[in-house]
Amino acid sequence: MVMRTFLLYALVELAVLAALTWSLGIGWTLLILLATSVVGVALAGSQVKRQILRLQQARTNPEGAVADGMLVALGTVLVFIPGLVSTAAGALMLLPPTRSVVRPLAAMVLTRGIARRVTIVNLTAPGQPGRGDYIDGEIVEQDGYVSGRVHDANIVRRY
Repeated sequence: MVMRTFLLYALVELAVLAALTWSLGIGWTLLILLATSVVGVALAGSQVKRQILRLQQARTNPEGAVADGMLVALGTVLVFIPGLVSTAAGALMLLPPTRSVVRPLAAMVLTRGIARRVTIVNLTAPGQPGRGDYIDGEIVEQDGYVSGRVHDANIVRRY
């Protein structure tokens, strides 16, 4: 999966560079690459400083600030990855007006990714809404078996 993603990234970046070189020439392509890198690094630096200040000030309700912080961090990483497509995607995550548009999309992708990887375990019996009755007990050691208190399904060994 990772290798496929990297291969897709490399193919897209090479296709964009080839198309840009074919239409504008090698000199303008190199100039555009240099300009996007410089602008991206400057934008990343300013947004990281701004986001750190915002996180320090938003201690009571940090949801939006944390989401923006994650987008700024991802945008900064994308700006530093060489290539026009990754730099453009990173710049979109760094600019505040476009970040507010990207935030719901990023939340949806993150939620789908977590839902695909996390399995929900239901420890209740089918049709039963709760955990049922709690019975406190003690395990007694017989013939080499472990003894200990039973508390919430955890067995503690006594020495």
